[in-house]
Amino acid sequence: MGTTATGWGTEAPDQPLKPMTFDRRDLRPNDVAIRISHAGICHSDLHTCRNDWNNSKYPIIPGHEIVGTVTAIGDEVTRHRVGDTVAVGCMVDSCMECDQCLEGWEVFCRKGCVQTYNGVDYHDGTGTKGGYTDHIVVRDHFVLKVPDGMDVSRVAPLLCAGITTYSPLRQYNVGTGSKVAVVGLGGLGHMGVKLAAAMGAHVTMITTTPSKGEDARELGAHDVIISTDKTQMKAARTRFDFILNTIPVSHEIDPYLQLLGRSGRMVIVGALNEMPGFVGGNLVWWNRAVGGSAIGGIPETQEMLDFCAAKDIYPEVEFIRMDEVNHAYDRLLKNDVRYRFVIDMNTLEKATA
Repeated sequence: MGTTATGWGTEAPDQPLKPMTFDRRDLRPNDVAIRISHAGICHSDLHTCRNDWNNSKYPIIPGHEIVGTVTAIGDEVTRHRVGDTVAVGCMVDSCMECDQCLEGWEVFCRKGCVQTYNGVDYHDGTGTKGGYTDHIVVRDHFVLKVPDGMDVSRVAPLLCAGITTYSPLRQYNVGTGSKVAVVGLGGLGHMGVKLAAAMGAHVTMITTTPSKGEDARELGAHDVIISTDKTQMKAARTRFDFILNTIPVSHEIDPYLQLLGRSGRMVIVGALNEMPGFVGGNLVWWNRAVGGSAIGGIPETQEMLDFCAAKDIYPEVEFIRMDEVNHAYDRLLKNDVRYRFVIDMNTLEKATA
């Protein structure tokens, strides 16, 4: 049975998002019910709605950057109370028994974590529906606490763009004195600049677009390199300890590998598709390495929220009404956003009336 939820989603890859109603489950003993106030738009939402990754299960109601207020809790819940301001990211469940889950890396659950939308609930086999809705029901372990005093309206993108960039910076011990380059100034890249700078690193933005250079400096970058300028790129060889590569499409990595110094590492967080080959010598010489990173686990995500609260770090956002979501998707395809859209879910009722 459950309760009726209202949201926006799509029934096919070539159809726009539109109002929908569906059933949310009744609370299990370890569940939390959340009234959603804000939902961020991630490029993954658009990819999934349009079946770009060939794994979409319709109807899809996207959204994995969620902030809201607890309205009810299950009998076994002790971590959250009614009235708490909370957040939900890209996953809503995992086995909680395997080595990865027990070590706080639920995203790598051996059974497979349950995605916030376009996933399958372990217990009843129903498809998960995301945050473009009035409320959501989530296992308590996967509900994050929004620290007191944060601007709730700007928190949502931290649950994806924030943790995606925070996690590799933490894993590879970026801090005071680190020389860091961030490649690409978009939804991920702008958070990478802010976070790395707040950790004490000397941050350089690498971009193809000169006009983004000043923007990067305003966000906290100390230096800018235009990647199409061969002179600048040559002058920067072996300069960096760490490169956060946020380019979202397939691309050559050799030019960036040459910027790493001894035992430097480049971590790819944006490109999920097949990549071109690279010259092995660019790894072997200078002991360089290239790797990847996904979102963090729940403990690290909470750590990220606490860090952002302490350092007063927020994504740059543009607020939209629920009924503007299709236009926002069109703009997202053109990279016409600085740098994340957030849906004010208080506009949902009028948008579905």
